[in-house]
Amino acid sequence: MKVLVIGGNGQLGKTLSDTVSPSIAFKALDLPDIDITSAESVETVMSREKPDVVINAAAYTAVDRAENEPEMAFAINAKGPENLALSAKKDHFRLIHISTDYVFDGTACTPYRPDVPCRPLGVYGNTKYQGEVFVQSILDHFIILRTAWLYSRYGANFVLTMLRLMKEKEALNVVVDQVGSPTWTGTLSETIWNMVEKPEISGIYHCSDAGVASWYDFAVAIQEEALRLGILEKKIPVSPILSKDYPTPAKRPSYSVLDCTQTWRDLDMSPLHWRSALQKMMHPEKQAGGF
Repeated sequence: MKVLVIGGNGQLGKTLSDTVSPSIAFKALDLPDIDITSAESVETVMSREKPDVVINAAAYTAVDRAENEPEMAFAINAKGPENLALSAKKDHFRLIHISTDYVFDGTACTPYRPDVPCRPLGVYGNTKYQGEVFVQSILDHFIILRTAWLYSRYGANFVLTMLRLMKEKEALNVVVDQVGSPTWTGTLSETIWNMVEKPEISGIYHCSDAGVASWYDFAVAIQEEALRLGILEKKIPVSPILSKDYPTPAKRPSYSVLDCTQTWRDLDMSPLHWRSALQKMMHPEKQAGGF
C-alpha cells in the first residue's frame, strides 16, 4: 500500500513519519513539492505518485492571524481539501482529511458527536468547516477526522510554548474557562494508521485523548511532569484567568470536547487519558530537541 502525507513538515506529518509501518510505502510531502491550493500542482503530484491513500495533514492553523488573512486561510483549509477530493475522485485514492474541534461554537455541555451541526466562531474554524463540506460534496467514500488541542515534541504547540515560558518567566497566567481534551500526535497517528488499514471505514470521526481539561489544568500538568522529569529546574506560580482578561483577535469555543466513542469502537482502540499521553510524550526516551 502506498500512502502519501501532505503537510509532512508539520507536527502530525513528522509523527506519522516516525510511526509508519515498514510494510507501507510511505512518502511525506510539503511545500514546495506540492501546493494543495493549486489544482494543477495536486494533479501533477497524484498522477506521478499514484497513491492508494492520501492523508491531508496540511492546514493554516494560525487561529488569530486568520482573522486578518481570510483569503489565505480559505485557500489552504477549504480550497486545498477541495482540490485533493477532486483528485481522489479522478485518480481513485482514499482521502483522510484532518479537521478540528473549532468547527463547533462551544455552547454544548456534553462532548460533541460527529453528527452534531457545525457552527464555527472564527475564520479558522469556518474555513476548516468549508473544507469538510467540499470533501463530503465531492466524495462518497472519505474520512474526515476531527482532532483537538494537538501537541507533540515537534514544531510550535502549547506544551513546547509552556515549557519555554516556564524557563523564561517568573509567573504565568493561563486561561481557565476554555475546556477541551489535549491530544498527543502519537494518539492521532495511531488512529490514522488504524484507519489506513481499514478501507471500509468512511465518514466523519473524532479523535482526541480521553478526559477533559482547561488550558490552565493543562499548563499545571505540564509543569508538574517537567519538574518530575528534570526538564524544568524550578517551579513558578501558574494562575487561572478568564478569557476576557486575555483578549485575542479570534473568539474560541469555551467547550470543545469531542465524543470519540465511535472511533474507539470502530477501530477497536482503548482510550488513553490525556495526562497519560502527556507523560508518554515528555518521557526522556521521547525527547529529541525542543526540551
